[in-house]
Amino acid sequence: MSGSLRLDSQDRLIVAHLERNARSSFAAIGAEVGLSAPAVKRRVDRLVASGVITGFHAALDARALGHDVEAFVELHCSGRTSAAEIARIVSRHPEVLEAYTVTGDANALLRVRTTDTAHLERTLENLRSEPAVLQTKSSIALSRLISPTS
Repeated sequence: MSGSLRLDSQDRLIVAHLERNARSSFAAIGAEVGLSAPAVKRRVDRLVASGVITGFHAALDARALGHDVEAFVELHCSGRTSAAEIARIVSRHPEVLEAYTVTGDANALLRVRTTDTAHLERTLENLRSEPAVLQTKSSIALSRLISPTS
């Protein structure tokens, strides 16, 4: 859907502004991009309808919520486990924030967030208890060097 919509420079500025602050008013965005608030609203509505903008999100401080451990977990599955099956498996584990199919030896790469290392260990054990999962290999993130919002 989003492939058929041509974004002009103002659309790109609007999207960039919303990526920085999804709570910005249409008037504030308009002041930055040189459009009226109603014109910005029409463009945002069009970007949403076309699928370019898929949602508006709050950026959370995981540590403030008590989630101090973030890990990247390679998931190795048996046989020809489909991407759809992997998605079903990982969606049962609320600690899994993101999951991707990947090239290489692993079937998927997961971004996992837990309260502490004991919680991470339980999460890994729960993942490995899934019938299709053969093993996991994890790396704990020590610090974030680049943030998605920077």
